[in-house]
Amino acid sequence: METRRVGRSGLYLSQLGLGTMTFGAAEWGCDEDTAIRLVHRYLDAGGNFVDTADAYGSSEEIVGRAVRDRRPQVVLATKFGLPTGPGPHDRGASRIHIKAACDASLRRLGTDYIDLYQLHVEDEATPLEETMTALDDLVRAGKVLYIGASNLRAYRLMKALAISDALGTARFVSYQGQYNLIVRTLEREHVPLLGDEGLGFVSWSPLAAGMLTGKVKPGVRSDETRLAQRDVAVDSLVKNEHGFAVAAAVQKGAAEIGCTPAQLALAWQRSRPVTSVLIGARSMEQLDDNLASLDVTIPPETADELERATRLPDEYPGTFIEIFQAFLRGGLTTMVRRDD
Repeated sequence: METRRVGRSGLYLSQLGLGTMTFGAAEWGCDEDTAIRLVHRYLDAGGNFVDTADAYGSSEEIVGRAVRDRRPQVVLATKFGLPTGPGPHDRGASRIHIKAACDASLRRLGTDYIDLYQLHVEDEATPLEETMTALDDLVRAGKVLYIGASNLRAYRLMKALAISDALGTARFVSYQGQYNLIVRTLEREHVPLLGDEGLGFVSWSPLAAGMLTGKVKPGVRSDETRLAQRDVAVDSLVKNEHGFAVAAAVQKGAAEIGCTPAQLALAWQRSRPVTSVLIGARSMEQLDDNLASLDVTIPPETADELERATRLPDEYPGTFIEIFQAFLRGGLTTMVRRDD
């Protein structure tokens, strides 16, 4: 499996990473024996990037046991910030929580260092200066090798990077965000920012929680995916009219080129500015299907059809600026849009 450099850092990740949120989840995940087999199958296929979080139940403990004998082969990543207890210091990005969360993750993972330690979600209550200096302490202590961010708004990510530059602290090397054929909004601000600032991009939910597999049907509850069983607020990002239309386009394209919808959706990610795509699996069958996406080549006509079905709508100020930039570069001879 190909590896890709994480931004301007010295870290390299395989183009498919293994997400482990399903590990140990009784109702919708897989048991420990299955999880360990999944990790070993992934590593045997050439993958090197295993991602977990302290808020994923028993996932960290299972991952730790799965990689114990192969630790040097693995870029081990975990995250902090979501609630792990009832107290005010059991969440967020404060110095007191970061120190305690890191030590707890090290114990659960059974390792003395974390390769990539990531802020799981934005914490508006804690000054970014406090967060970045606390993370720098972990790097200087050797407990963490690299730091990353996840689920931050673009301006907050840029503020964090500017603070690191001003204070001379460790800098985020990666950003992890939801990105798929239904949710492409990171292309507006985040993707250009990551390129300019030299950060790697790790995408999560590349199959849009199962929407892009075609297993989720409008108004139908099924045990095939979690998304088909529930209706919660965050699902509205993908489980909507646009999402079902995109899923239909992916199924059509997959049938035309002879692969599964999941393989086409994952292959599309490789054509984007993504360093590593996090795949999740509950069974060996799912994992093997996802790994097979590495052999899928998308014909230009299929790529064009997917672009037409999924591209972002015009918006201000992005589209306005793009039109003027094209005009200034000489790519447009007039500012008037003609439909004929």
